[in-house]
Amino acid sequence: MSGPLSSLTVVELAGIGPGPFACMMLADAGARVIRVDRPPVRGSAADGLFRNDGFVDRGRQSLALDLKQPAGVQAALRLIERADVLIEGFRPGVTERMGLGPEVCLARNPRLVYGRMTGWGQHGPYANMAGHDINYIGLSGALHAMGSDDRPPPPPLNLVGDYGGGGMLLAFGVVAAIVAATATGRGQVIDAAMADGAALLMAPIYGMAAKGYWCDQRGANFLDGAAHFYGTYECADGKFVAVGAIEPQFYRSLLDICGIGDPAFKDQWRAEAWPALRDKLAAVFRSKTRAEWVARFEGTDACVTPVLSMNEAPLHPHYVARATFAMTEAGSQPAPGPRFESTKGGLPAPAPATGRDTRVILREVGYETGAIEDLLRNGAAYQPTDGT
Repeated sequence: MSGPLSSLTVVELAGIGPGPFACMMLADAGARVIRVDRPPVRGSAADGLFRNDGFVDRGRQSLALDLKQPAGVQAALRLIERADVLIEGFRPGVTERMGLGPEVCLARNPRLVYGRMTGWGQHGPYANMAGHDINYIGLSGALHAMGSDDRPPPPPLNLVGDYGGGGMLLAFGVVAAIVAATATGRGQVIDAAMADGAALLMAPIYGMAAKGYWCDQRGANFLDGAAHFYGTYECADGKFVAVGAIEPQFYRSLLDICGIGDPAFKDQWRAEAWPALRDKLAAVFRSKTRAEWVARFEGTDACVTPVLSMNEAPLHPHYVARATFAMTEAGSQPAPGPRFESTKGGLPAPAPATGRDTRVILREVGYETGAIEDLLRNGAAYQPTDGT
């Protein structure tokens, strides 16, 4: 696939979650991503829940190596010697024990960008603890700020810690380090932690709190559902609309289109009135179906849009016009983003079968046919029997 990163080769030590998401972003931007997979274990469904079958794992080649065998590690090092980037998502110290730590890899390839994706970071009291998105965002203050004050904070999927604070943070770090390596000829190690990324995403909220515009009580601020002009409302058919009329001109448009003349709505920012105004606005929205409200607000600046399900979103005319989703045999999947002028449209190839490209890649890094067959026969490498 063409793109601004088409000159880069990325080696991905296979994992789950934010590391693969970062690699998806790099592949979507044109990088060649070679995923080093574990040879499959007979009868195992390992990673079946997290492997995205062509979505997050799209745009890869797959080299299957047993990194518990010295011969497998040596094959991986040959590949890393020729790469621009290595990405791993293990706990601190794991790649060092494998013989693929930063010191070894940078000695072989001084310009290598070595990206490390963890939950808690490479050091700190929690560094070696297990965790998931909900734990990382819980520590950062992000989770506490979400939801209503009369119930526990709801998990916001795993978007904030894993993907926004993790995968995207790592992808940005990789590109920044590549710029530096291009200028200096020296690579470096990136310590990307989901707990750090979740905290970073909260910078605007911490900034508002520092100025006295945000309080620590959940469900009491203008962006967390307390304000009547920023939230979701149920319609007559049980579907929902999203309202984000923050600026005064947008707020006036909201009131005009809703036909609201109640003087109580004039003081938009009087927080004590928000609960009563939310109830009144809720009654207005319950008077019509979502489709009726969409027809009224379409093309206006009132900042009111439908809340679409995952089945509905890919079919919305705006997304259809922009080809934001790609329709595939496996289902609708988000297309690459952001968009680059130099990049041709299209979707990267689906996720490869484990080990599909093993022979090809081993030949590229200098193995002769006999040596490749020895690796395959000894189980240090793997390729499906129907592979080339």
